[in-house]
Amino acid sequence: MTDPEPPEGPEGTGEVPAPEEQAQDAVISHVLDQIRGSDTPDVVPAQSTVAEYAEFLAVEAELDRRWPETVMEPSLDRIRTLVEVLGDPQTGYPVVHLTGTNGKTSTSRMVDAILSEIGLRTGRYTSPHLQRATERINLDNRPISPARYVQAYRDVEPFVDLLDAKNEIKLSKFEVLTAMAYSAFADAPVEAGIVEVGLGGRWDATNVVDAKVAVVTPVGLDHAEYLGTDLLGIAREKAGIIKPGSVAVLAAQDKAVAEVLIERCAEVGAQVAREGAEFGVRERELAVGGQRLELQGLSGRYDEIFLPLHGEHQASNAAIALAAAEALVGAGPQQPLDPEAVRAAFASVTSPGRLEPMQGGPGRPTVLIDAAHNPHGARALAAALMSEFRFTRLVGVIGVMRDKDAKGLLEALEPAVHEVVVTMNSSPRAMDPDALAALAVEVFGRDRVSVEPQLAAAIDQGVELAEEAGDSGVGVIVTGSVVTAGEARSIFGKEPA
Repeated sequence: MTDPEPPEGPEGTGEVPAPEEQAQDAVISHVLDQIRGSDTPDVVPAQSTVAEYAEFLAVEAELDRRWPETVMEPSLDRIRTLVEVLGDPQTGYPVVHLTGTNGKTSTSRMVDAILSEIGLRTGRYTSPHLQRATERINLDNRPISPARYVQAYRDVEPFVDLLDAKNEIKLSKFEVLTAMAYSAFADAPVEAGIVEVGLGGRWDATNVVDAKVAVVTPVGLDHAEYLGTDLLGIAREKAGIIKPGSVAVLAAQDKAVAEVLIERCAEVGAQVAREGAEFGVRERELAVGGQRLELQGLSGRYDEIFLPLHGEHQASNAAIALAAAEALVGAGPQQPLDPEAVRAAFASVTSPGRLEPMQGGPGRPTVLIDAAHNPHGARALAAALMSEFRFTRLVGVIGVMRDKDAKGLLEALEPAVHEVVVTMNSSPRAMDPDALAALAVEVFGRDRVSVEPQLAAAIDQGVELAEEAGDSGVGVIVTGSVVTAGEARSIFGKEPA
């Protein structure tokens, strides 16, 4: 019996590829199979080669083997050690740090738009992503390419390996991603960082920054399995991003939550800017494709602002973002921001997955997606649907994570939605659709609930149910989770943004 022939290497040399080359070839082959078998236009992003995208997928697979992002430990020791060996890249630029229960990503994008419009080079770090991990790290108000994402990982990888070898508990995925973002910002270099907390505040990996501006969007109950159900305890956790000498930009809050935040500001000597007092929305009116605003900033009034986003909550986010940008650059009554730059910035804002239209037109139901994933967010979504749209029939396609308050979310949506199709997304954390349906029946009644486990088919069913009411004033809202919204975007062929 003869030995088998060795596999041929490049150019038919008979050389056996190294294991890492074999692994990369396998990933590239997988990507090619995806391209050949996919109807979606975004398997490989336009700015990437197949090999670059394959390496990006390989890096994502490496990161996914780490401690997941949904686990939080009350310690900054590992991330602090990592950024120290990297040379503390997070100290090279002033930072706006954002926490809160909802509105962080939209507000972050607005801050980024303003700072970019006034001429600063920006870096923005947000989470989670809708479709692709590159959305999390932005330079110049745009997601980095898969190739640059890989480079950011390779830059920190030797230091990550070094610390992993020395510690019993390895660095988590979120800790590594955070170091990647801070390092990429320093390498760019950026002139301002906009950083969204991943979970909580005080013990979140992002909190190794000494932020010049700390933003707290509305605080409610979410991530109860990690943060608990004590609202004031959650507020104290989030208040941990407010640092000595910083400016705290605070959204309108429950009175008891506001007291917790103000106490933290007094404790560390932070300046306070409160929505409804030092800044806020002075006027708001609906407009085609969004809303027209007059905002009171820290440095004065800004009128004739068009914001191409829907909902009173987005107007509030705009006021918060304006105050945060003003605080970062030191704008005041004697030196306000350029009003034309502010108008241009807000007019350019997009917030994918936030009441985002997917399709619509004469004779076709309007399909919207929204990443609301807790009762607080669902209430804001329902209010916007009822006040800014005139649906005669609206069908909800809802897929929720099993660790969320699904019944509370359904109850918040019920006044705005005529019937629901319950479904699930591809996450291992997704709630079983039959379990979700049982909750939906309690809220909506049996006649208003359908079940379709496959998201794409559920959207089709939602459209069919909406069409039964005619060809005008009918719509579908796909919601319940960031993952659900992201997968819906992909189904409609939308590129990551």
